[in-house]
Amino acid sequence: MNIFKLSSVLLILFIAVSCSSRKEAAMKIDELVKIYNLQPHPEGGYYSEYYRDEGMVPKSSLPERFKGDRNYSSNIWFLLPEGKKSHLHRIPSDETWHFYSGGPLTIVQISPQGKMKKILLGQDIKKGEKFAHVVPAGYWFGAYSNPESRFSFVGCTVAPAFDFADFEMGNREKLLKEFPDLKDIIIQLCP
Repeated sequence: MNIFKLSSVLLILFIAVSCSSRKEAAMKIDELVKIYNLQPHPEGGYYSEYYRDEGMVPKSSLPERFKGDRNYSSNIWFLLPEGKKSHLHRIPSDETWHFYSGGPLTIVQISPQGKMKKILLGQDIKKGEKFAHVVPAGYWFGAYSNPESRFSFVGCTVAPAFDFADFEMGNREKLLKEFPDLKDIIIQLCP
């Protein structure tokens, strides 16, 4: 077989595998959405809450940053398909991200002092990926699936529990004024 024919065969195989892989990923995304009853999340991606502790912490026992009583903890499933982003947002609780399935995901966190850190969540520890990461309370954070990832399926645990009353979506103009050195990541993750 000459080099031209071999190259053509390899190209056809690559296209077939790539299309098959994308089709399988789309089916997997649809299956995850259906099985876990995932709904669009305001920050981007899809989610569903699967656990909320019944125990309650009264507002009087919580720091002022909380707007009311809070359950002890809550957990969600979170799906980020290829090309989708979790836009910059912050909450008054620590949030632990857990990797479950799909390809790696990058979490971007910005401290109140403007220090940015990127964390690679995934299953290949030899490449520096982590199975879990805690975003500290009060940090701005967002995430995106890495280019080679068709999707990233993770879980998030929040304690005291998540409540939309505490959720703050990032405002691009305000964040650019506060952190001008982080312009590129703010534009990427803040609509």
